[in-house]
Amino acid sequence: MADTSAVPDLDRHPDLKPRRVKFDWENTPLHWVPEDPYATHIINVLHLLLPAGERWFVHVYKQVLPHIHDEQLKAEVKGFMGQEGTHAVAHQNVLHHMKVQGLDPDPFVEQVEWLFEQLLGDSTMPPFARKKWLRERLAIIAAIEHFTAVLGKWIVDSRGLDEAGADPVMLDLLRWHGAEEVEHRSVAYDLFMHLDGSYARRVRAMLLTATAFAWIWGRGAKFMVAADPNAIRTGHREQRMTEREFLARFRAAYKRGRLPSMSSLVLEVPKYLKPGYHPSHHGSTQSALDYLARSPAAVYAAELAAARKGGVDGAGGVDGAEERG
Repeated sequence: MADTSAVPDLDRHPDLKPRRVKFDWENTPLHWVPEDPYATHIINVLHLLLPAGERWFVHVYKQVLPHIHDEQLKAEVKGFMGQEGTHAVAHQNVLHHMKVQGLDPDPFVEQVEWLFEQLLGDSTMPPFARKKWLRERLAIIAAIEHFTAVLGKWIVDSRGLDEAGADPVMLDLLRWHGAEEVEHRSVAYDLFMHLDGSYARRVRAMLLTATAFAWIWGRGAKFMVAADPNAIRTGHREQRMTEREFLARFRAAYKRGRLPSMSSLVLEVPKYLKPGYHPSHHGSTQSALDYLARSPAAVYAAELAAARKGGVDGAGGVDGAEERG
């Protein structure tokens, strides 16, 4: 068991708390990156994956909370769980919005739910291997969180989607979520090191996660393009994109600044595998907090929280804040 008390104070998180954000999807088009349905749908794969994945994170972490002996880390894990639960709800609402616009994500989402609930579920391993299986899943979550922090940093810093005229509500959702991923980027890794810390398990989990993530992202993008009610691939309505076409579309979106480069994501694997790796060395907490201070959704959440606290303290204002939502 690793001792997270050895982590320098500068590597610790700010106090982590869920922000009760709310998004109005009424005016967000299906192709929220104007005239670029492919970039739209490649990014939209995240909405297919995240609700089930983040509910799974919380489920696994509930099982390990009693075994955390570092009280500060336990508080961070609880804050992480609150944020991840809020993320799941926000992305679930996007899936509902897709249905309203004529794109049914359920066939793919059901496969993702099977992946997390069955393939990565509690009963996957026999009873004698349950403790080891729990540690394997902690390692997988830490590897996933490395990539979500990388993507979070990219979406907060990148301006390509702004220049493309992307829908501001969707951009705020992605950046609010991305900023929180950067904010809590060390929690999953610190928890894994606290309860296990095996380098071999860390390597195995990252190689598995990186391979699965690339495969699922490609499959999800193909599904989204095929399911698009606007038949964006004229003459190929029932034929999904090939691997070569997916890579070409990804590369084209990267060149326009609408996605990170595929090579930059691949290079994250050896960074994570370095023996001295720690997530705090990648990304900027202050940059994430700066965005959260101006995010329309996060600002609304802060105002609502302050109004509710004021109501409890006798200062009033709760009803007015709720009417705004």
